[in-house]
Amino acid sequence: MVPRLSGMTRHYLDHAATTPMLASAREAYVEELARVGNPSALHTSGRLARSVVEDARERMAAALGAHPTELIWTSGGTEADNLALKGLFWARHTADARRTRVVTTAIEHHAGLDPAHWLEAEHGAQAVVLPVDAEGLVSLAALREEVAAHFDQIALISVMWANNEVGAIQPLREIVNIATEHNIPVHADAVQAVGHVPVDFRASGLATMAVSAHKFGGPVGVGALVARRDLAITPLTHGGGQERKIRSGTLNAAGFHAASVAAQEAVETLDAEAERLGALQRQLIDRIRHTIPDARLSGPEPGPARLPGNVHFIFPGCAAEAMMFVLDSHGVEASNGSACSAGVAQASHVLIAMGRSERDAASTMRFSLGHTTTQDDIDALVAVLPEAVERARRVAGTFDSQVFG
Repeated sequence: MVPRLSGMTRHYLDHAATTPMLASAREAYVEELARVGNPSALHTSGRLARSVVEDARERMAAALGAHPTELIWTSGGTEADNLALKGLFWARHTADARRTRVVTTAIEHHAGLDPAHWLEAEHGAQAVVLPVDAEGLVSLAALREEVAAHFDQIALISVMWANNEVGAIQPLREIVNIATEHNIPVHADAVQAVGHVPVDFRASGLATMAVSAHKFGGPVGVGALVARRDLAITPLTHGGGQERKIRSGTLNAAGFHAASVAAQEAVETLDAEAERLGALQRQLIDRIRHTIPDARLSGPEPGPARLPGNVHFIFPGCAAEAMMFVLDSHGVEASNGSACSAGVAQASHVLIAMGRSERDAASTMRFSLGHTTTQDDIDALVAVLPEAVERARRVAGTFDSQVFG
C-alpha cells in the first residue's frame, strides 16, 4: 500500500516497473545530497566524495557476490545491458573477425534485444534469437545446437536471469556450463533478480551482469555492470576515463551510496521477504483463478522457476489497457506489460514468443508485489477484479465489432 493521493488509498502492484525506495536508502540519499564534491577532484571534498563512491562499490559488490573492482557504475540497467552487448561484441569481433554471432532469447527486455538487432543492422553482427517454451524458459537444446555448430563464431550469449513480464527464472547454471565449454562469455540481465532471488556473480560463472537500483529499493538512475576483470570491453562513452576507462562520466556519489544501502538491505532480508511475497503470490493466483475461472496464468507455477512477487494472467477477451484504467480508477495500480514499452499499445513480444495468440498477448495484466505490498492490497485487487474484467471485455467487444464487423 502507498500513501493516499487525491483522497484515495493507492494499492501499488507494479513493483517490477519500479519499487519505492527503502527508508534506509532514502535517508542515505538525502544525507549525501547535502554534501559537495566531485569524486575525481583531489581536494578534501573531492576525496571525501571518492571515499563515498568506493565504500558504496564495496557494499554493492558484497551484496552481489562480486569483487569491488568488477563493479562498473552506470545510470541503470539499460545502459549496463548496452555496455555489455555492444562492448563485448566490439572487443571480441575486433580480436577475431569470425565472431559475429550475438546469441540471445526471444523474451529479453528490449534493453537486451534492441542492442543485438542494432549490432546486426549497423555493425555486421548476426543476432541469433533462441526460442522459449510455453512457460518462458529458454530452449537448452537450441542453445546446445547453436554452440556446437558455431562456437568459433559466437561473440557472446545474453540472457535474462529473470523475466520482467512473466517472472520466469532461466536455468542460468546450465546456460553458463554450455557456453564455458568453448570460452564464450555469458551476459545476464539481472535487473529483476537482484534482491528477489539469490544472486552470486562469482559463483554464477557469468562474464557480465546488469543491475538496476530502482528495482530493489534504490534510486532511479543508478545501476551497474558487473564485469570480470579479464574481459576486454570496448567503451560506449569516452571522456574522463572513470570506471576502468569503460564508462566515463562524473560519478554520482549520492546515488551510488543509496543504491548500495538498498542492495545490502534487500539481500539481507531476501529469504524472509521471498517467503512473505511467495505466500501473497500463491494466494493471489488462487483467488484470481477462483474469481475469474477462465483467466490463465502466464509463466511457471509458483516455485523455484518463478519470481516470488510476479503474478501475470491472460484475461481472455479483455482489452488490457481498459482493464488497467478501471483498476486504476479504484486505486489499484498494475501494468499490462513492461513499463519500458509504455505509451505504445502493442501485444507483448514475450507472450508471442511463448506461443500465445496476438489477442491473448494483448489481454494480459501483470501484478508485481514488493516490499510495501500488504494483504489489503491483495484484497483490494480481488474486490474490483470482476468489474474490471467485465468492463474490459465490453471495450474489447466494441473494438472487435468495429474492426471485424
